[in-house]
Amino acid sequence: MTDLTDDLFLIHPNDSTTSPAAPTLDFTRTPTVLLTFAGNRFTRSATKDYLEKFGIGVMDWRVLVMLTREPGSSVSHAAQTMGIDKAAVSRALQRMKKAGLVTSETLLKDDRRKDWTLTPFGHDLHARILERALERQRHLLSGFDPSEVEAFTGYLRRFLENLETLNASDQ
Repeated sequence: MTDLTDDLFLIHPNDSTTSPAAPTLDFTRTPTVLLTFAGNRFTRSATKDYLEKFGIGVMDWRVLVMLTREPGSSVSHAAQTMGIDKAAVSRALQRMKKAGLVTSETLLKDDRRKDWTLTPFGHDLHARILERALERQRHLLSGFDPSEVEAFTGYLRRFLENLETLNASDQ
């Protein structure tokens, strides 16, 4: 484990008018805070953009990507892979089914266990949104060179791996 001191991430009370009442996380120097803020803002921005342009939110977009990558996924598998609550995935799939984007196949005569795939309309919508998603990604990564993008992606993968071990140790 790395020797990171808590002071690297904290802001302490001082005499300024913007000083916290007690030591707390610094919004500008704490990676977990910055990641949360960035994720929240990214999700809100993508949802607004995709709703305006394509009529679906970012949750449905994530499911479109998931089913393009892994056709025949179950709710449970998709939720685990994406790190999203099963109920949220299930609600998205029900919305998408009504919109004609996905179809399901019941397995082992158990209505609760279904494998989901995209319809031709779902594949078409995925292709159209993918263009926009890549355009947004290029904008968000402007100013980064390819090696910085690779390093950033590697840091995020390592962060996710550490999160998995943290979650396993919490249980």
